[in-house]
Amino acid sequence: MRYREKLWPARWILVATLLVIPASALVFAPLSWTLGFATGIVLYAGCLGLYIRAGVPLEITDTEFRAGRARIDLCFIGSATPYSGQEATAQRGPELDARAWLLLRGGVSGVVRIEIDDPGDPTPYWLVSTRNPDLLVSELTGAVASRA
Repeated sequence: MRYREKLWPARWILVATLLVIPASALVFAPLSWTLGFATGIVLYAGCLGLYIRAGVPLEITDTEFRAGRARIDLCFIGSATPYSGQEATAQRGPELDARAWLLLRGGVSGVVRIEIDDPGDPTPYWLVSTRNPDLLVSELTGAVASRA
């Protein structure tokens, strides 16, 4: 494994879902406050499980790049370009090609554009969210160079 990053959902989701506890307590208040709080805690634990499951991995191995469930062999990767700030916003919006493959996550501001060098693939590039665009490009470029 040359590189690994996990794209977690935004942290504010954890705080927002805490509201399920008092909401459950209010719903079950006519029956039992204890039952309401217990139900809320169980529901919050389920929300935490979903939060953990929602984390998407980015991985570079010696042979392929993985973004979530998608995989591409390193021999089909062309150039990779990091974007952050307003440039990243432009890549996700007005400059986006409708044929591109996307792995975008809210709360993750950086993106990397990975050109696909496969004549049989109609996808021109992958656009992948990352918290470390420069590091991902550096590792990807190194992996592609060592593969060639």
